[in-house]
Amino acid sequence: MTDPITPPRCCMPATARSAQAPGGLPVPGPHASAPGAGTEGMVLLPGGEFLMGAEDAEGFPDDGEGPVRAVRLDPFRIDACAVTNERFAAFAADTGYRTDAERLGWSYVFAGFLPAALRRGAPRPERTPWWCGVAGAAWDRPEGPGSTVAGRGDHPVVHVSWNDAAAYARWAGGRLPTEAEWEYAARGGTEQKRYPWGDELDPQGTYRCNIWRGTFPSKNSAADGYRGTAPVDAFEPNGFGLFNMSGNVWEWCADWWTTDHGARAGRPLVSPRGPATGTDKVIRGGSHMCHRSYCNRYRVAARTANSPDSSSGHAGFRCVAAA
Repeated sequence: MTDPITPPRCCMPATARSAQAPGGLPVPGPHASAPGAGTEGMVLLPGGEFLMGAEDAEGFPDDGEGPVRAVRLDPFRIDACAVTNERFAAFAADTGYRTDAERLGWSYVFAGFLPAALRRGAPRPERTPWWCGVAGAAWDRPEGPGSTVAGRGDHPVVHVSWNDAAAYARWAGGRLPTEAEWEYAARGGTEQKRYPWGDELDPQGTYRCNIWRGTFPSKNSAADGYRGTAPVDAFEPNGFGLFNMSGNVWEWCADWWTTDHGARAGRPLVSPRGPATGTDKVIRGGSHMCHRSYCNRYRVAARTANSPDSSSGHAGFRCVAAA
């Protein structure tokens, strides 16, 4: 197990574990019988022009959330829900694919989910010590040896790197969303709202997302019903019929990370895809570990990134496809 070599942003552990693409089996084309194949479970979005980004008092200027800029997108389809353990299991069974966490032999697990025996002596990032590097943790063993995804088939798959997510998307006949597509989808037809449903986190006292409730990182009251991941269709969907665009798990996007968006006054960006190269990939949406006191990146415009081979117990993805 190697030590992190770059400082983590937000509540994400930065692993930077290798500079190589995954060494699993070649990924075959989509199979019609696969749960992820085709456009089943996807929502057709009309595209058009929207205002991307924010200049929010609760935001993080260094994250490049702004400036607010006009973006124009073509129509596309997107998964209504994040990819589940059940769907990922079908992919793994069909292809023999091994994730980065499986190949490298470890992944990051939140310390509060581990028995004392696994917590003791586990490597921890200096700046995010609530994470433990656990040997044997992987998508089908989310809390390490002895754990399973039994009873969590409808929860989002976690411990998947960007490399793993992109491999699944190819198998399913799609791709990962661009950051612009992801934010357009998350907004659900609203304009410049803080969350997919509006500006209030818990409108009229109703919980709309799975985030950390309590005092981070010592006590999670689970007032919204979940200490860890929730089923992918938990909570009310946004105006486009998409579930959990805020909270639950971070979602990988196709783009390399940048804070220079190339925005020009009076000219919309047309289907932006980020820089051609980079070191980190964008992740969006926040997770069940985000809390206003520390992370607060479950807002629609919030963003962060991690290296393409990084994995953890609160990062997943959804796919898009051509309209």
